[in-house]
Amino acid sequence: MSRPPAAREAVLDAFERLIIADGERGATLDATARAAGVSKGGLLYHFGSRQALIAGLIERLHRLVDDDVARIDEAPEGPIAYFVRSSLEIETALDRSFIATVRLAQGGDRDAGVAIEEVRDRWLVELGRHVSDPALAIAITLIGDGLYYHSALRAEAVDDASTAGDFTPKQMDALVALLERLVTDGR
Repeated sequence: MSRPPAAREAVLDAFERLIIADGERGATLDATARAAGVSKGGLLYHFGSRQALIAGLIERLHRLVDDDVARIDEAPEGPIAYFVRSSLEIETALDRSFIATVRLAQGGDRDAGVAIEEVRDRWLVELGRHVSDPALAIAITLIGDGLYYHSALRAEAVDDASTAGDFTPKQMDALVALLERLVTDGR
């Protein structure tokens, strides 16, 4: 797959930042063009409408999730350990796209809401390939959600992503070991 043009990516980056910082109403075409350092005509060349811009953001999210699903499958530490530990990672490209899409969904954008459900389903399906008990696969994805939301909220409260998780390596090792034991016992 060919890489999108840099100007197109800059527009999507600006759109994401505006949605995250100012909400979906603040992320107008004019504001996005200014933040991206392009003319409105330049923005419209890549995205003919606001809905096309939203579609581009959703496409980016799906592309980033495709990469993440591949990492789950190929993770040397195993899929459960990767998924749980990576749930603490915030301020990544995937995190920014996810947050922006969630905020659009919260603002009533139906396509964004569908995209969030598709993304969660992708992670569940991937974990289900490695966990024979469907209820346990759901529990692991919900634990990942909880870790992610805790980290994101903690980062906003302390304004420092490095302390976002607030979990020690020993605690994370114990959680991963518990989940892996449950998966093994379920087989």
